[in-house]
Amino acid sequence: MFTGLVEQIGTIDLLERRDDGLSLRIACALHPYELGESIAVDGACLTVKAFEEGFFDADASLETLDKTNLGDREEGDRVHLERALSLGDRLGGHLVTGHVDGVGRLVEKAPSGDYVRATFEAPTRLVPFLAPKGSITANGVSLTVNTVAGTRFDVMLVPYTLEETTFHEMASETRVNL
Repeated sequence: MFTGLVEQIGTIDLLERRDDGLSLRIACALHPYELGESIAVDGACLTVKAFEEGFFDADASLETLDKTNLGDREEGDRVHLERALSLGDRLGGHLVTGHVDGVGRLVEKAPSGDYVRATFEAPTRLVPFLAPKGSITANGVSLTVNTVAGTRFDVMLVPYTLEETTFHEMASETRVNL
């Protein structure tokens, strides 16, 4: 389980595409690691298979690539990282499984004072689960839904979220894990 509060932004240093999925090397400073621990990478729970100080390696199966945006990734891309919760940890975001329910897309971002209103489009099958003032994660970030209109919903990105995530660099049409 995760909270949707990004601990760090990592960089994909190495990405090896294979017939059965892909292997990732993510540079970051989350150490010390444990083999087999779970780390949410843009909201998708991946298992640490190897590590050294400054990076960890993980695999994404074809199933993971089919259900997430990880197959869109390239070397040099920045990703949100969060370690799995331990019993007794504070829950500052909301409970997040790390199992991506669908891939949506960023429709637009519009400034609103110091904030940015971000509008996303969700897959139709996820619409029944969207509710104003409900929680959602986009690329692993815990957000509060403001409004829902058909398959679209919007959130307000506060200055802290804009500074501490990759949302400020995200362009329209970017696919996001929901």
